[in-house]
Amino acid sequence: MKPSSFRYAVPTTLRAAIDIRAGAEDSVILAGGQSLIPTMNFRLANPEVVIDLRKLDELNYLRVSGGMVRIGAMTRQRVVEENTEALAANPLIRETLTNVAHPAIRNRGTVGGSLAHADPSAELPTLLTTMRGVLTAQGPSGRRSIPASEFFEFIFTTSLEPDELLVEAAVPVLEPGEGWAFTEFARRHGDYAVAGVAATLRVGPDGLISHARLGACGISTVPALLTDCEDLLTGQAPTAELFAAAGRLARDAVTVSDDSATTKAYRQHVLAGLVDRTLKTAMTRVGVPR
Repeated sequence: MKPSSFRYAVPTTLRAAIDIRAGAEDSVILAGGQSLIPTMNFRLANPEVVIDLRKLDELNYLRVSGGMVRIGAMTRQRVVEENTEALAANPLIRETLTNVAHPAIRNRGTVGGSLAHADPSAELPTLLTTMRGVLTAQGPSGRRSIPASEFFEFIFTTSLEPDELLVEAAVPVLEPGEGWAFTEFARRHGDYAVAGVAATLRVGPDGLISHARLGACGISTVPALLTDCEDLLTGQAPTAELFAAAGRLARDAVTVSDDSATTKAYRQHVLAGLVDRTLKTAMTRVGVPR
């Protein structure tokens, strides 16, 4: 199929892009196009204006500052994946990205495009949510910071205003010695995951878990924070029994119903195993120099 007719705009500055966005009654943003183009071809989206951001070099950057890895919205996923500064600051970013589709997709797809698309099965929204990242939006009235937990509102729905653009994603730097891991289960590599899990662990001098972050994709209408599991882990000795218990507890976080891909019960089973495996992997990396 072919998309319906639309006006095509290619602004060369962020200010111009925002002005076009604010002046259009129905506009969409073309970043990498990996999600938007199929949606338009199937006429699930019929925008009045398509705003192509490919010439906005001011949104193409990666830098580490203020304890955050700051990524411009138009930065290609593959660029972030291969960036050594990001790897040193937070290796969970690279591990998450290696699970996103295939290299050909990551060569074209942008970080901001994936986040703004807000697919609850996607890996990058889960990374931002798990790490308590921050997203920056800009509109006619200026910039505002949005915690990841407030950015994703529903399937393909964010808290961006109609006249705003996503301009930056910021992921916290990992503490020295903090363990990390991302694992997912898909029927084929590159397919949408049945479920995926991201985790970080810190262990104190007393040998007990002092801090845990745990999140999942594919199990609800938004990237899910497994806060009950985090509470269970914190203050406890990191044992195989504890990690298995966290996996069992995580089953309650699955809220999606049976669908054409699998059943809710099977997704719960997969999630429990992934939580256990992810925590064990993160634990093997606790205290390991990066």
